[in-house]
Amino acid sequence: MSVSTAALDSSVCAPLPVLGQDVTVPLVTGGEVTYAALDYAASAPALQRVWDDVAAYAPYYGSVHRGAGYLSQLSTDLFENSRRTVAEFLGCRADDQVVFTRSTTDSLNLLAAAIPAGCQVFVYETEHHASLLPWRDAQVTYLNAPRTPGQAVETLERALADRAPYGPALVCVTGASNVTGELWPVKELAAAAHAHGARIVLDAAQLAPHHPVDIAELDVDWVAFSGHKLYAPFGSGVLAGRADWLQAAEPYLVGGGASRKVARRADGGVDVDWHTTAARHEAGSPNVIGVYSIASACKALTEAGFDTLVAREQELVRRVREGLAEVPEVQVLSLFGDDAPRVGVISFVVRGWNSSHFAAALSAEYGIGVRDGLFCAHPLVRTLLGSDPQDPGECGAPEAEPGERSLNAIRVSFGAGTPDEHIERFLRAVSELVRQGARWKYRTEDGRCVPDRGEAARTV
Repeated sequence: MSVSTAALDSSVCAPLPVLGQDVTVPLVTGGEVTYAALDYAASAPALQRVWDDVAAYAPYYGSVHRGAGYLSQLSTDLFENSRRTVAEFLGCRADDQVVFTRSTTDSLNLLAAAIPAGCQVFVYETEHHASLLPWRDAQVTYLNAPRTPGQAVETLERALADRAPYGPALVCVTGASNVTGELWPVKELAAAAHAHGARIVLDAAQLAPHHPVDIAELDVDWVAFSGHKLYAPFGSGVLAGRADWLQAAEPYLVGGGASRKVARRADGGVDVDWHTTAARHEAGSPNVIGVYSIASACKALTEAGFDTLVAREQELVRRVREGLAEVPEVQVLSLFGDDAPRVGVISFVVRGWNSSHFAAALSAEYGIGVRDGLFCAHPLVRTLLGSDPQDPGECGAPEAEPGERSLNAIRVSFGAGTPDEHIERFLRAVSELVRQGARWKYRTEDGRCVPDRGEAARTV
């Protein structure tokens, strides 16, 4: 396989500067190489712009909301301005709330704790576990994996039409799959949900970093996403959308910040008046730097021109898919087919290879970081691999020797900071590994496939 920069033709814009782009890593075969970070779907590298903004603010860091000092007031303004920046980035409606959380997982668990009693939840088996699992106190209907966007809408409409008794209902759906990268028909699903009296929450963890998200235009009730996937890796997330369920629910965490007034009662108890704003679910000292980093990333993506970034990423998607198609042993995983629109997340298996072995060889011999496993979406990956979605599985490598077939996959993911060279190197490495085999021996250690550091480990 020959790959050239000209073939990539991704000059519609340059990649955005990110931290770590000059980091070198050792190769097991000797020497060093610049690390190719192709695991954006797990955590994207921080934008240099985000890092610079945080560094400029750091000397002025202070506690928010309750301090009289200058730094506290400055930090409070920065925190609340960040809320407004995120609301604008998401196209929030005038009465929507933006609640800052720790992650997408935290956001969806917060919403799960706020749904009304008797609420029925509808979720596809294709969801990330962050969307699949939080609804423990609700009546949950798990929907089978659809094979077309139209089938996804039809499946939801049938399920909602059949629900009984009629009452509060919530649909949870991803915007872009963390396994296949395929875009889901969010606007159509929102229309179907609302037509049947249900609400809908959008898991935008994989969508927001790759594609504009507009709450009002999509007509979803809530959006959840994580900063660490949006080039802002400081442990913050967002739940944005309708305020009524959140205002009516008990605070997700209780403590300082969530309470407006606390008074002792004559009987020795305590009366609490909780906030009705986003502060109701933001108890404790907030992660000011994490919140500011999300706002900085939102500004950076907007100012860079999201449409231009999307166009460049789509060119990279095209090249990766075409390059993998040139290797007959590679099977790319897909729900909706080759023509489905998708973001820069692609999963595949290689005939004759244990996926963990293949990923380990990419890292050890080429300096390429990808991910292998079930990607915290076990039922979906099992379905895509043609096994029973009820089969047990683990996030990570199975206990299988290198070369043995494994019921997991390899995921390559990229985005606004990915250089052309990383894509070239990845495609070249896939071709060489399939054609020539690994140049080193590997073994399973603590559930991971790792290079054998013993004598005579080199195979060629």
